[in-house]
Amino acid sequence: MDLESTDDATAPAATPLDPYTFGAEQTCFGCGPHNPHGLKLKFELDGDSVRTRFTLGQGYDGPPGILHGGLQAMVADEVAGWTLVGLRGRIGLTTSMQVRYIQSLWLGKEVVAEGKISREGEGVATVQVTLRQGDRVGAMVRASFALADVAKMEEVLEGPLPDGWAPFFGGE
Repeated sequence: MDLESTDDATAPAATPLDPYTFGAEQTCFGCGPHNPHGLKLKFELDGDSVRTRFTLGQGYDGPPGILHGGLQAMVADEVAGWTLVGLRGRIGLTTSMQVRYIQSLWLGKEVVAEGKISREGEGVATVQVTLRQGDRVGAMVRASFALADVAKMEEVLEGPLPDGWAPFFGGE
């Protein structure tokens, strides 16, 4: 895989979020630390936002040299989810996403994806995500989430929550 996390020495200090938040065994395609097919994205909390930085190479393209639009949407969904985790300690269930592609994002160049909570209500939240390469905005995304409780999430999973997940759904 041609993915690498990158660091910008000029960026303000941020707090890394624990990649093992959901356990070492979880295999999320976006953030699973040990998923051999996944992106292994790492996230950081910086004030009122959560972001990830990554560089993808050949094999992650749509048109030649351009980052596949579906992967951009998947990364935005992942960032939006981690924004809720990092800022509110909650996991949301994506209910809708609106993606607006502004400019192409190129393979082999760092992409910074940043999420901020834009709306919150009883049991719902909306997160705005921007994907950039340098000063160029590649995509803007609005993701809406249902903030399920433990009982609803166990219904969705058709069984008990994994160990340690209850607090993300308002449980103990």
